[in-house]
Amino acid sequence: MDFTQNQRLMQITENTLIIGVDIAKRKHVARAIDDRGRDLVKRLAFENTLPGFKDLLTWVETLRHVERRSDVIIGMEPTGHYWLNLAYYLQDLGFKVVVVNPLKVKRSKEMDDDSPTKNDAKDAKVIAQLIKDGRFNEPTLPEELFAELREGMKLHDMIQEDLSSIKAQVHNLLDRYFPEFLTVFKDWTGRSALHLLTEGYFPVDIINTSEDVLLEEVNKVTKRSVGIKRIRALKTAAENSVGIRVGLKMARQEMAYLMDQYHGLAERLASLENDLVTLVMEVPGAEEMMNIKGIGAMTVVAFFSEVGDITQYRDPRQIIKLAGLNLKMNQSGLHKGRTSITKRGRKRLRNILYQVAIPLAKHNAAFSQLHDYYRTRANNPLTGKQSFIALARKLIKIFYVIGTRKCAFDPQRMMQDIPSLQGIQEAA
Repeated sequence: MDFTQNQRLMQITENTLIIGVDIAKRKHVARAIDDRGRDLVKRLAFENTLPGFKDLLTWVETLRHVERRSDVIIGMEPTGHYWLNLAYYLQDLGFKVVVVNPLKVKRSKEMDDDSPTKNDAKDAKVIAQLIKDGRFNEPTLPEELFAELREGMKLHDMIQEDLSSIKAQVHNLLDRYFPEFLTVFKDWTGRSALHLLTEGYFPVDIINTSEDVLLEEVNKVTKRSVGIKRIRALKTAAENSVGIRVGLKMARQEMAYLMDQYHGLAERLASLENDLVTLVMEVPGAEEMMNIKGIGAMTVVAFFSEVGDITQYRDPRQIIKLAGLNLKMNQSGLHKGRTSITKRGRKRLRNILYQVAIPLAKHNAAFSQLHDYYRTRANNPLTGKQSFIALARKLIKIFYVIGTRKCAFDPQRMMQDIPSLQGIQEAA
């Protein structure tokens, strides 16, 4: 029995007015039906503005009075970011707001008229029908602290993307004017290399500068002094460089611009991460999560930015499903196909958990033992990637317990939850 589905259906009664809204960038369309799926009134088209939202409220309140419906449930597709303004507006006014999976809308639109025709009015009706059948979800609209974390991580991703772009442009410039630079310095973002690039040293400048001056220049920014061998290798590379020797004046300006951009973005990113970590420390259980070996502070920030308030979930399996890490089976009769994860849900959350599972398996003794067990167990051994996914699912359950019970991570307790692993430990 799908208890959750039953709970959804119980919310739809003869006193419920069901509103389906098809979301667009500038104009939305709403349809109203009763608990039996009958149209109650002609569709409403309203603007994505405050006057438009008020038109929707007036329309809904009129329908409630005429149809004598005490309860209202308003649903929509989570289309991009356009639905958020209306959802927050309605939620602040106390309306029950739900969302319908766009894939369900796409697959259900031919059920009434056997036609693949798509338009806003039809989609709004399909959304309302799906709500009537209990095929909706209650969205996680972050508030207060969790809204700050969500927006902060969006900005974090933007800065990271811009930094990646700047790094690619620096590589492009070095490939043209000083391709040998990265044979001397493996990473141009290191302090010594970065300082030389910031000061505008091209091959011709390095050739015309003495070893002592270069050494003194580099040691201004490094705690450990750079040896004379490195400086001589740099001068040799400059003397034998095949880099372009024309257009140097504008190339210097390009490098200066890129260095300004890089330093600015790096400083802003460091400041933002500090602010986000300070914010997440206010979340119950966040500090305990960070104390798990292999879990970084930004991992916890990213987790809560996607999940929100962890206490709003009844079971960690809801978060597993939110991340798209729930299992998808393929079997019929005697046929048993491959089992995989659905990949339905928050892609970013799924990626965060998978990426952190890899260092956990290497550096955390408990997770390393669990990883080895998953890969070598006699019944249904997992591949490396499958094991990382299993560890990600396990980590969600651990985060859920820590976040709801405010307790520290106990590696022994985790092992006790797996009887076969407990037997191995006792034998040892």
